[in-house]
Amino acid sequence: MPAAYTVNKILQNDRVTETVYKMKVDLGGAPQPAPGQFYMVRGWEGNDPLLSRPISVSDAGEGTVTFLYEVRGRGTRLLSQLPAGGQVSLLGPAGTGFPVGEVSGRVAVVTGGIGLAPMIYTAKSLQNCQVDFFCGFRDQSYELEGLQGAVQRVAVATDSGREGQKGFVTDLFSVADYDWVLTCGPQVMMEKLGRACLDAGIRCLLSLERHMACGVGACLGCTCKTAHGAKCVCKEGPVFRAEEVIL
Repeated sequence: MPAAYTVNKILQNDRVTETVYKMKVDLGGAPQPAPGQFYMVRGWEGNDPLLSRPISVSDAGEGTVTFLYEVRGRGTRLLSQLPAGGQVSLLGPAGTGFPVGEVSGRVAVVTGGIGLAPMIYTAKSLQNCQVDFFCGFRDQSYELEGLQGAVQRVAVATDSGREGQKGFVTDLFSVADYDWVLTCGPQVMMEKLGRACLDAGIRCLLSLERHMACGVGACLGCTCKTAHGAKCVCKEGPVFRAEEVIL
């Protein structure tokens, strides 16, 4: 785990929707992240805001890393204002990602909201699998074109019904049709999927979302309850097996 931030050049920082942005950064020869990992990101001087922001990797390769992030507060708003050619500080890659080498057979990748971000890179990294990608949005989908050729099927659910099927993404499929379910999104969605997979005997991997302070497991501010006691989402996660986590 890296002990210090690196200063990296921003290659792209474009608005995708009203609140979602896509930032591409030059890694400068640093190691490529694994699917499901994240970086602690800051793009401002001084201690205001005090904490860096944990942002998942939505793509990586050829010496670059791409972040898909939602503007939710002051920190992410400051990141959204950074220009291409500017600089951003990164700590990472951090966390334990998806063990894509273990995953095989029929795979359902399930996302909700900005939980889409790490699952794009994960789906593209799966090998020798039949992958169906199920995603939920409030009103309209975005950033799905990069999945062409990587998955067999993309299905969309929206809260408004403007695109795809109106309702919950979990209504688009049955876990019993798959060998593995990989998911990231709202807690209630992942709890429902995790329980359904446990009941059906389907292997399930959950990428948990938590507020983080240090990003390296030192402050214990992002713990979750597991069958083996409290664990840090930033270090021992964010990816956990459904049978590990107390849902």
